[in-house]
Order: sequence, then structure tokens, then C-alpha cells
Amino acid sequence: MTNAIIEKDSLDFLTDLSKNNNRDWFNNRKERYTEARDNIIDFADALLAELNKQDHIETPSGKKSVYRIYKDVRFAKDKTPYNTHWSASFKRATKKLRGGYYFRIEPGNSGLVGGFWGPDKDDMKRIRQDIDANPQAWEHLLGDKTLVETFGALYGEQLGSAPRGYAKDHPAIHLLRYKQFMLRHLFSDEEVLSPDFLHRMNDVFKKMRPFLDFMSEVLTTDANGVDLVR
Repeated sequence: MTNAIIEKDSLDFLTDLSKNNNRDWFNNRKERYTEARDNIIDFADALLAELNKQDHIETPSGKKSVYRIYKDVRFAKDKTPYNTHWSASFKRATKKLRGGYYFRIEPGNSGLVGGFWGPDKDDMKRIRQDIDANPQAWEHLLGDKTLVETFGALYGEQLGSAPRGYAKDHPAIHLLRYKQFMLRHLFSDEEVLSPDFLHRMNDVFKKMRPFLDFMSEVLTTDANGVDLVR
């Protein structure tokens, strides 16, 4: 495995930026920013290579995966111009492999998330139909020992009440209320800066695969298991 690491100054830069989130400070440290961003891009490139050994990713490069540090503040209450984290996402390829991977590097708040950030109306309908019809399969998946030890419970926004068409006392209401279907794992700063962090992150993403593959099957087959994607 490629020995890509997160450099300490890539983390320290974010700490300093959070205390000086203004254009004058940032513009006077463009070289430091560029070095830190290049480090994150190199890490993302190495992670992409590892992900493609276990999955099929359509994101073409680490550079394409990394989000801009510049914030869109047009409609935000917080007008500070820069994000104080590094982040990147990778999308699974082909219509049959649904979902994606995301990581965030921020002092004291680093982690990764994978799954389904914003299911559209049709996807949400199909997911809830499957939960309604196969609650035991969902409980078995989410109760898997490795999944629970690595990610804990399902993560994501939820409705305040039952979705339309489902009873409030439905036996799977705790799952039907979800609007996002994700798994999350957090890392300490010490882990982020460790020489084997790339291996650790890739291993956690690998443990997410059963969840992503299960959800992909739900979204690409009908209730009888007939393939909906050609």
C-alpha cells in the first residue's frame, strides 16, 4: 500500500485558519495553504487507488475528489470566507453500484461517512418499501457485529414523525423515519497523523461495503429481486 500520510502542518494550518479566518491572513499564507492542499490531494489519490482495489469508483482523481476551502457565503449567517476542514468524496461507478464515500480532516473532528446523503423521491420510496417488506433483513444487516463495532448505529437526518403512508406504531418506524442512510466513523488527531492512517481509513471503508452493496441491491431490484437496471 502506498505510504501516503497526512502531514502535521496540514492539520496545524486548519487550527491557525480557524483563529484567523479572514482574507488578509489567508492571502499572506498562500504558499503554506498550497502545500497543505497538495498533501491532502496526494492522500486522496492514494486512497482512491486503494478504494479501486476493493470497489469501482468513478471519481477520476484525488484532485477531483477534494472540496474547495473557499466557502459560498451568499446565504450563510457565518460570513467567514474559508472552511476550516479538508474534505473529499468518492462516487461508486455504474448504475448498479450506488452510494459513495466521504472523509473530513479537521482538528478534533475528523472522520469518514459513507452511504446515501440525499436519496431522491424514487429512491426514498424504494428504500421505505423494502424496510416495510423486509424489516428483519435490515435489522440483521445493521446489527452485524463488525458494523456495530466500527460504526455504531445508522447515521443521518430523520423525520420528526412517521413518513406519509406509514403508521406511527409500525414495527420498523425507527428505520422508516430516516431521510439519509449513512455510516460514520470518527478518528482522533493522533490517528490522522499516524503513518498507517491511509490503511486505517481504507479498512474502515472496506467494512462499509456490505451496507453499500445491500442498499445498492435494494435500489436496483424490485420486490421480487428482478433487476431494474440495464
